[in-house]
Amino acid sequence: MTVRSTRKIVALRPGVLVLTALAVLICSFPCRSQESPATGTSNTVFSDPQSGDALPLAQLAGQQQLGTITGTVVDQTGARITGASVRLVREGESSGVEVLSDENGQFSFPNVAPGPFHLSIGSEGLAAQEFSGNIHPGEAYVTPLIRLIIATQVTEVRVALSTEQIADAQVKDQEKQRVFGFIPNFYVSYVPDAAPLSPRNKFSLAWKSATDPVTFAAVGVVAGFDQAGDRWGAYGQGMRGYAKRFAASYGDVFAGTFIGSAILPTVLKQDPRYFYKGRGSKRSRLFYALANSVICKGDNGHWQPNYSSIAGNFAAGGISNLYYPSNDRNGIGTVAGTALIRLGETAVANIFQEFISPKVTRNMPSGSAGQP
Repeated sequence: MTVRSTRKIVALRPGVLVLTALAVLICSFPCRSQESPATGTSNTVFSDPQSGDALPLAQLAGQQQLGTITGTVVDQTGARITGASVRLVREGESSGVEVLSDENGQFSFPNVAPGPFHLSIGSEGLAAQEFSGNIHPGEAYVTPLIRLIIATQVTEVRVALSTEQIADAQVKDQEKQRVFGFIPNFYVSYVPDAAPLSPRNKFSLAWKSATDPVTFAAVGVVAGFDQAGDRWGAYGQGMRGYAKRFAASYGDVFAGTFIGSAILPTVLKQDPRYFYKGRGSKRSRLFYALANSVICKGDNGHWQPNYSSIAGNFAAGGISNLYYPSNDRNGIGTVAGTALIRLGETAVANIFQEFISPKVTRNMPSGSAGQP
């Protein structure tokens, strides 16, 4: 009996050893059963390998499905961009997650659920870039190299001249206008809506007109006729008498030009120019030319009495009494007569400007109303 029992125990030992080893292996695996308080059933849980926290099996499986998105941002030279803004937006979502690239230009989005995604990448001074992709479960998605280039700057430049600059350009054109190519025709505007003259423009035109060589030549001719007719006989004859007559005639021109076309127009804000009409019947144009001897445009563009020209003629007549021979000074009579003569000369000159001057004036502004 003793021998048989011993053999039976020996025969069972290998099976016992296998069971014992299996039990030890199971017990050494980090799992435990927890009973659900709601259902009374048990769930198998595993420990998180990093934190050691217990995680349900279903949650652990979900985490294994998440992926990562990484990439690198560089500029157009290939240099890594630090601090570039990278925004991740999932399909169907309005908001997203934003990170900044590190000192190596790299960015990373961990724990990204699988599916389509969209990246918006931007950096100050550089054009933004967009990138779309699709990440699979558990995938470590690496984007292609994202290159940001310098933003194209659209600059709208509006070149707008000031009123004074426009007037300067128009006056320069007027100073080129000459009847028959040599007689000054500076005080006529063939631009109906010409810019108002600044005080500097008015004095510039006056100086240009009074000092033009043709003006000196014309005064010399007038002085010659005066001497031939023995006008202002007290001046005498010969070169001395001619020089006095020349000085008196030029004094009239200089005083009348500066007072009536520069000083008073500046003070009264009036335009000393004749504005060519060129349209309408001959009758209407004739009345327009005659009327312009006593009316003018103001700097505000409105028509008004030509106080500058009228007062300028009287002032020039009064000044002439300072250098005319004493026996030719008739006081107020001379002043009024000189003013009326100049008024008539202005009317005749305006008729010439309206009907004849455009046909014989060179260097007129291109496309102006005065082009015949």
